[in-house]
Order: sequence, then C-alpha cells, then structure tokens
Amino acid sequence: MSQPPQPISKSHHHHLPFLRHQPSATLPELFFTALSVLFLFSHTSSSSSSSSSSSAAAATKARALKIPFLSCHLNPRRFLGILTMSRPGPKIRHRFATPQSLSDWLKPRLPSDSFASWGVKPGTKNVHNLWLEISEGETSLADSVPPIRTVSVVSVRVVGADGRVLVESRQELSDGSVRHRCRPLSEKMKPSETPEVAVIRAVREELGSVIRAEVGNIGDVVRIVPGSYKMKVEERNSLSYPGLPACYMLHSFEVEVDGLPEEAEFCTEEEEEYEGSGDAGVANGAVSVKRHYWKWVGADSIES
Repeated sequence: MSQPPQPISKSHHHHLPFLRHQPSATLPELFFTALSVLFLFSHTSSSSSSSSSSSAAAATKARALKIPFLSCHLNPRRFLGILTMSRPGPKIRHRFATPQSLSDWLKPRLPSDSFASWGVKPGTKNVHNLWLEISEGETSLADSVPPIRTVSVVSVRVVGADGRVLVESRQELSDGSVRHRCRPLSEKMKPSETPEVAVIRAVREELGSVIRAEVGNIGDVVRIVPGSYKMKVEERNSLSYPGLPACYMLHSFEVEVDGLPEEAEFCTEEEEEYEGSGDAGVANGAVSVKRHYWKWVGADSIES
C-alpha cells in the first residue's frame, strides 16, 4: 500500500494537464458543421458549370438551404465552421511485461538520483512494487515526463465510542525500515471495486488480526456512518516512489468497528500484501508491510 505524502499543491489540476477540462463539441456545433459541409459540397458541385449558370445555381441552392431560424447568409468564409479537435491527454501505459521493462521505461523519464533511491532509502518501495500495482490494475501511469501515477484510495476514519479517531502512526516494512504515517487507515482500491467494498477489505487486511468479535465476516462488525462519504482529488509527490508525481482519487468514510482494542496504542499484523498476485518471484522482491502501529487520538488533532 503506497503512502500519500505531503501535498505539493492545493490546486487539483494545475500540474496534471491530462486532468484539465478539454473542450468538446456541442450539439449546435455539430449541426452547423454538418450544414457547412453540405453547403461546401453544393458550392463545389455548382462551380463545375459555366460562371453564369454557376451563380444562378448557387443562388438557388442558397435559397433552398434557407431555414427560418437562421438569419445568417451562407457565406463559405464566414459560415463554414470546422470543429477544433480536443487536444488529447497523455497516453496511459497499462502493462509492462516485466519489472525490468518498467525500469527501462522509467529511467529516462525520472531524475536519476530519485529513481536510484527506490527501495534503498528507508520507507520507500521499489520497481517491483510499482509493477505489481500496475499489473493488478491498482495504478496507471501517464506516458509523460515525468510520468503521473494515478491511484484510487479509500481513507477510513475509524471513530471509537468515545469520539476518538484511530490513526496509523507508523509501519514496519519487510526490509526492516520504518515508515511514519500519522493518518487514518488507507488502502488502494482494486479494479471494479466499489469504495464501500474497499473499506471492508481494508479493515480486514490491516485490523483483522486484533478484532475480538467472533464473526465469520468482518463486514458484520464494520458500519459506515451514513452521509460521511467524501471524494476529492489530490496531487502529491510520493515518498514511496521519490520523483514520481501522483494523483490520488481519495474516497473517504467515517466508520465504526466493533472489537478493536481500547488501549491508547496497539499493533496489528498485515496479511500477505501480495498474496495471490500471480508472480511469486516479483512479489518476493517487493517491499511489503509487516506490522501496523495504531493509536487513538482526539478528533480535532487530524484533518477531516
């Protein structure tokens, strides 16, 4: 699970050209363009005859094309409207055959010192992690320089009976390093997964080892607070992948979870993060989360 680090901009789309609104053709534009093309063909056809008969034919056709709600003259220089094509955004790279092919693609597009720190600097992930995210459909990369990583994430604000909120203070990674978090539980969404389903899965994977309720389905102890859903887009520089800008589609909820420890701080064991990924060799080379450290804090001490 990647960590959304510090925001680099409060503006949602100033740095992501492929997220800016692109102009599209409206119905009136399509209608006038079709009418313009009709006139153009009519004008071309009539010009093949003599100049005198051409003028008469053109006048006849202009009268024939007269429409009550159109008061403009059919002047090809003024009336002919050619639709402006929307500028396409960067192409999205969906698949790479191997982590090495992904690495080769990224190297010329990222600062060399930043890319070299992946999996080496404490708290960072490596190219195997990113390859697995892309292969499993959790992440997409825009074919730009630098590439833009886009990922949908659920942020789960667990509220206790006394009003305190559960935050993850840090993570212990498989390489022995520690990554500081200080944020509510969060999880990348799977392809075709609804935010509500992702909330249940996130609670099961990261808190399931300590939930004391004897239930067969973790969903039985998770209740989403009605009306708490919010969605926003944030642009951030990723600490998990230094030098790789990210666009996070954040789906946030408030939830109540039965059976959680009431102690101020506690630890949970992570399920195998890449279990069932389909490529055990790549998964073994990725940096995974082994333990989560949690604490209850006052609701006013974290952002909504």
